[in-house]
Parts: sequence; C-alpha cells; structure tokens
Amino acid sequence: MPLTQDQLDEIATLRSSPRETLRSVAPGMEAHLYTAHPVLDHGFVRVIDYMGDDAAICQAARVSYGKGTRSVQNDEGLIRYLMRHWHSTPFEMCEVKLHVKLPVFVARQWIRHRTANVNEYSARYSILDREFYIPAPGDLAAQSAVNNQGRGDVLAGEEAARVLEILKGDSTRAYDNYEAMISDEGQDGLARELARMNLPANIYTQWYWKVDLHNLFHFLRLRADAHAQYEIRVYAEEICKVVADWVPFAYKAFEDYRLGAVTMSAQMVECLRRMLAGEAVTQENSGMSAREWREFEGVLG
Repeated sequence: MPLTQDQLDEIATLRSSPRETLRSVAPGMEAHLYTAHPVLDHGFVRVIDYMGDDAAICQAARVSYGKGTRSVQNDEGLIRYLMRHWHSTPFEMCEVKLHVKLPVFVARQWIRHRTANVNEYSARYSILDREFYIPAPGDLAAQSAVNNQGRGDVLAGEEAARVLEILKGDSTRAYDNYEAMISDEGQDGLARELARMNLPANIYTQWYWKVDLHNLFHFLRLRADAHAQYEIRVYAEEICKVVADWVPFAYKAFEDYRLGAVTMSAQMVECLRRMLAGEAVTQENSGMSAREWREFEGVLG
C-alpha cells in the first residue's frame, strides 16, 4: 500500500473539513491535493500545499495588484514571452510542496537539485519499512557500450532471472539483519542510526520537497528527458501531469520552449546553415568531436 493507514486517515480528515480562503486557488491543483499518485512498485508523489497560479506569474511580471483589463490571451502570451526569453523571477512566485516516497538511490540523484527545501524521513528516530524497489524484468538492462551513464540492451531469460534473484535475496537478507541488530530482545540492541548503514540503496525513503516553479521546471527539464534514468524519470513524468493541471499556460510554454526544444552550439548552427546552403557537411569538416556530431545528428533526426 503506497500510503499508510495513518496517512489515509489524515487525508480523510483534511478532506472532510474544507476551509474558505481569500487567496487565489488553481482548480486543477485543488483536485490533486493530498492524492497519492503511484510511482514504481511502492512509491508515490502527492501534493501537500501550493501557492500561486498562471495569474500570479503575470501579476509578478507586471508588478501589479490585479488582472486589470488584461485578457486570458494576454496572460498566455506574456507567459510564453517570459519562458521564451529565459525570464525566471516571475515563475518563482509559484511554489509547491510535494510528499514523495522513493528509493534511496533515486533520492541521491534527486537531492543534487539544491534549489529546494527538503525534510526527509529520519532512520535515526524511526524504523524503515521492509519495502524495496525491485525493477520489472523489462527494466533490467546491460551497461551501455557508448554511454557510461546509460543502459544498453534489456537482459532476458536466465540472466534477468539471476539478477532479480540477487536483488531480492540481498534486500531481504539486509533487512533481516537490520531487524536483528535493532532488536532489544535479550540485549540492548544497536542504535538505529548505526543499524541503518547496513540497508541497501533500493530501500524506500520519504520526504517533503518544496520548490518554486522556476526551479521545478529546471528539475523537470533534466529528469523528464528521455535520456534521464528511468527510475527518476517516472517521478518527473508524474509531476509533469500535476504541473500541467496547476499552471496550464506556464506548462505549455515549458513544453514548447524547454522540454520539447533543443539547444545547439554555435558550431551546430553554422553546420546547419551550410547544409541549408547545399554544402556537404560531415563530421570530419564540421569541427565537432565524434560525440558532438552524434548529438547533432540526433537533433536533425
């Protein structure tokens, strides 16, 4: 079960007593409040709180106190202009606080984005649950031959079965030893802050993660990209769905100018100009390295 019974009871209590507010609300985000969206085998993402909407971005850009005579079309055009020209501070006026349950090795990637406020479940004070991320067979892959940070062909047959057996066996054995070390039956029991070091990186942790929209878009641009590691990408993709409902104009601009866009070096732009002029351009006469040329070919499709 992604959420504990205590968490489910807390959500039921919050939903049963809605309060009126004078602040602006985003109907799309209100529908997501407290709902746990499943990710991986035991993980989830859920919205705890948020501030701002598309109108708040425009208000900050115009430094005004209201919408005035501006129309919806004006707001959308302004947001697209801000995104297109890399303005950041208006998007910082929106914030979201997420409750995320994720494997520790994914959390270690995630925490590299140092522009958020984080409070993580403490294994010094509490006992971690016996929950581990075990990949689906289709997500087991060999090391990529061309990318030191990527995956190659999917493992199959006996090889996949062998790897899964190792992952499950090591996880179970490590947690059994963790439980034995903290047990106080007939002994004092090892301190939790020490016993946790024996747990594997695929055990689940939880945290509250609060971030403004500008930095959230930066996170999503990197982690929702097709080249991102699958296990963090699925979290980013789930967050994308939430953000699209929260700030639809801003998210559409983000999709068009960041997520679905490409960045080209000066050399790439020059090679493209030469190609359009009818010149035969190859890696050898492009001035690019072999890797840069492969990336350029990927951009051209």
